[in-house]
Amino acid sequence: MLLTRVIPAPIDTIDTADANARAWVDAAYAPPADAFVRMNMVTSLTGSAAGSDGTSDTLTSPIDRMVLRAVRAASDVVVVGAQSVRAEGYIVPRATRLAIVTTSGRLDGHRLQLDDDSASRVVVLCPENRAASVRAANASLGIEVLPVPGGDDLAPTEIVRVLAERGWGRIVCEGGPTLASRFARAGVVDEYCVTVAPRITPVATPFLRLDAEAPTETAGHLVDAAGFSYLRLRPRG
Repeated sequence: MLLTRVIPAPIDTIDTADANARAWVDAAYAPPADAFVRMNMVTSLTGSAAGSDGTSDTLTSPIDRMVLRAVRAASDVVVVGAQSVRAEGYIVPRATRLAIVTTSGRLDGHRLQLDDDSASRVVVLCPENRAASVRAANASLGIEVLPVPGGDDLAPTEIVRVLAERGWGRIVCEGGPTLASRFARAGVVDEYCVTVAPRITPVATPFLRLDAEAPTETAGHLVDAAGFSYLRLRPRG
């Protein structure tokens, strides 16, 4: 399938079956700095974070998954809420770490399929005052627990700071919508990577809930022959 870069100029097109396609996409999504917070989400044209099966699976596409791989590979850690880990059937990314954000510390129902290697690349972010109980509850999983100061709030600014202290400055927030919205409202996102699927769907859960407009400028725009758009938006000002 053809994938076309519209922004930045000049316009360029590649066949995703081409041997150079992966490197082409990687270059398009290369982060400009070592400390860079991205949000990576998929939405329908109507703004829904989920398709007909209640997950993002029915909104995504093979090229979207190629973009997802590129964004993850260019990161130090992927941040995701515990509810999304359960609902989406998350697996641990091969090319980076996974940080699971949870207030309760409950990870029951996840399908991470942990082994010694993958467990070493998973951390749990929880309120500082609950860290001891979270460690005890998840001791059998062999994953590290990182306390986040500030009570049960789990402020995105504190999440970013705790991860940066570990040397993980290239952060990708993959949601779900509640966590992604909190990151957006907190003003910690340097770039929004948004795949817009050509689907008109009911909107039970918007992919972002904002209290006010967040002005952005377009840093990148790819389109494919199936009608998907792949946007990179950066806060203006």
